[in-house]
Amino acid sequence: MKKTLFLDRDGVINKEKNYLYKIEDFEFIDGVFETCKYFQDLDYLIIVITNQAGIARGKYTENDFDILTKWMLEKFKEKGIEISAVYHCPHHPDFSGECECRKPKPGMLLKAKYEFNIDMDSSILVGDKITDIEAGINARIGQNYLITTGHKINKNSYNIKINSLLELIH
Repeated sequence: MKKTLFLDRDGVINKEKNYLYKIEDFEFIDGVFETCKYFQDLDYLIIVITNQAGIARGKYTENDFDILTKWMLEKFKEKGIEISAVYHCPHHPDFSGECECRKPKPGMLLKAKYEFNIDMDSSILVGDKITDIEAGINARIGQNYLITTGHKINKNSYNIKINSLLELIH
């Protein structure tokens, strides 16, 4: 079984911007490459799990998401980092109905577990919303970290906050 570093995209890999789908608007968060390289060197898989409600809302298309994702994966590859998979939920309950993949539901995480034979107890999830952390807990991930680089969070929410990805490796 494999251990995995699960990362939310918006607010963890890149700076939070509403309905981001254009390459020119994408800005990597400081420390993301160093953190991913560190965990890759410790034999962690790296998997991205991201809610993309902008698709259901008609703000951008699946094709727009795919173009940005391919570009992002190439930037990681240029740094010697392999992202094993990117799972996304294109749904929103108000626009496309309920689904099992939208965080806080664990659908994307459980799909990855079975596709990659992941040891969830030895894995780590980093997200910038409470729903990310709840998805990790629902999927029985061993360590879940709420990062403060994305959405504003209640300072009393969860005692597993970190201020930057680099805190994971220091």
